[in-house]
Amino acid sequence: MIIDPVRALEDDRPSSTSLADLAYRQIKDRLIMLDIRPGEPINDVALAAELGVGRTPVREAVKRLETDHLVVSFPRRGTFATVVDVTELGAISDIRQLLEPHAARRAAENASPALRAEMRQTADRIRDLEMEVGDRTTFINEDMAIHQLVYRATGNPHLEDVLVRYDNLATRIWCLVIDRLPDLAEHVREHASLLEAVAAGDGDTAAAHALEHVTRFERAIRTVL
Repeated sequence: MIIDPVRALEDDRPSSTSLADLAYRQIKDRLIMLDIRPGEPINDVALAAELGVGRTPVREAVKRLETDHLVVSFPRRGTFATVVDVTELGAISDIRQLLEPHAARRAAENASPALRAEMRQTADRIRDLEMEVGDRTTFINEDMAIHQLVYRATGNPHLEDVLVRYDNLATRIWCLVIDRLPDLAEHVREHASLLEAVAAGDGDTAAAHALEHVTRFERAIRTVL
């Protein structure tokens, strides 16, 4: 068989879809962490240069981010990072207080053996977690990864998609006040009991821990607003 070297090279290049996915993940992280400040214009030319991709993947990513309520477009004005409105905390928490316990229960029922093992390992790792200076981003990423692990274990991609979206919005509010919150390590450590309950298949306990976590999260933020 004769192999066309040009075609082979093209096949090895990242597809437009994968580049758009890459751009989406990286821009989303910047928006959630407020590295792109609320209300800041989205400059697709600058982002494409920073990420090392073309403008088309960035534009595709921005369209997805608009459905996530992380950016907003205005005719003839451009696209901007959405404003973080702390008055939305109650509405976001209301949804999460309903769905997070449901997701924890479903995860306890449906998680694969591999995911249960990953949860036990994660619980062991975070139980004695301590915060070091400058670990803000590390702890936020840890918190989001734990939530996404539980969402993935539900086996319901539609539920997972909704919960990731609202966790992202809650995390943006968290980032707005995070320097005034006392112990980020404790916020992450308290997931250990949730993960252990899910891994053990104890849906009632997992749901109770999930509700407690979301309720405590809202309360902590309100104390510093």
